[in-house]
Amino acid sequence: MGKIALFFAMILLPALSMASTPEPVQPLAPVSKELKKQLLGTPVYLQIFKEERTLELYGKIGNEYRLLDSYRICNFSGGLGPKRRQGDFKSPEGFYSVKLNQLKPDSRFYRAINIGFPNQYDRQQGYDGKYLMIHGNCVSIGCYAMTNAYMDEIFTYVNAALRNGQSEVEVSIYPFRMTESNMQRHRNSYYASFWKQLQPGYAWFAAHHQPPTVSVNSGKYVLNSSPAMSPATNTSNSFLALTKAE
Repeated sequence: MGKIALFFAMILLPALSMASTPEPVQPLAPVSKELKKQLLGTPVYLQIFKEERTLELYGKIGNEYRLLDSYRICNFSGGLGPKRRQGDFKSPEGFYSVKLNQLKPDSRFYRAINIGFPNQYDRQQGYDGKYLMIHGNCVSIGCYAMTNAYMDEIFTYVNAALRNGQSEVEVSIYPFRMTESNMQRHRNSYYASFWKQLQPGYAWFAAHHQPPTVSVNSGKYVLNSSPAMSPATNTSNSFLALTKAE
C-alpha cells in the first residue's frame, strides 16, 4: 500500500503544483528600433503592472496599438491595491488620462507626468491625494518612479503625441496582468471586487489592441465596449480629472 500511495503522490503532486501556478504571459515583442523611431509623434497608450514592475508604451500603427517598448519600474510604494488617501504612500490603480498641461519637463524628479489622480472614480469613493506621477530619479512615495533614461524616452513619446494632436493619453494601471489565473490567485484579497472592475479593460486591450473606453457609473468603472467610439466621445465619457504637476 505504501508503494501505491507513493506512486499516486508522484503523479498528483506535479499536477496540483501546475494548477496553482498562474499561466505564463508571453511578453509581447516590441516593434523594431527603426520603426519605433519613425513612430515618434503617433498616438500612444500606457499600461502599468505593479506586480510585474513593468510600464508598457504602445504606439498607434493603423488601427491598432503596438508595443514600442517595455520598461522596468524602478520603484513604487504601498504594495497592491488602490491609493485611497493623502499620505498612505500607495501608488494608484485604475484608469487615468494625461493632457499636455500635466507634463512637467523640469520636475525636481527629473521629468514628470501627472496621471490625474484623483479621477471621477476616486472622488466618488472619497479618495484624496495629489501630485501622483510617473517620474524619474528612481524614488517613490506614491508615484511610479523610473530611471532617468527610461523617463526621458517615455516623456518624449507622450509629449510628442500630445503636441501632434492626441487630445489625451490614456494610462491603465493594474495590480498585475489580469489573467484568469492571476485573478484566482488573488481572489481572497480585500481588493478583489475592485480588481474585477479593472479586468474588462485589460481584456479589451488584449483582444482589440485599442485602449479601453471607461466611464464611471454608480461608483464603479464601466467598460464601454463599442468599437466605433470617436476620440471626442472617448474624451467626454472618461470623467478623468486634472491635477497640477510638480
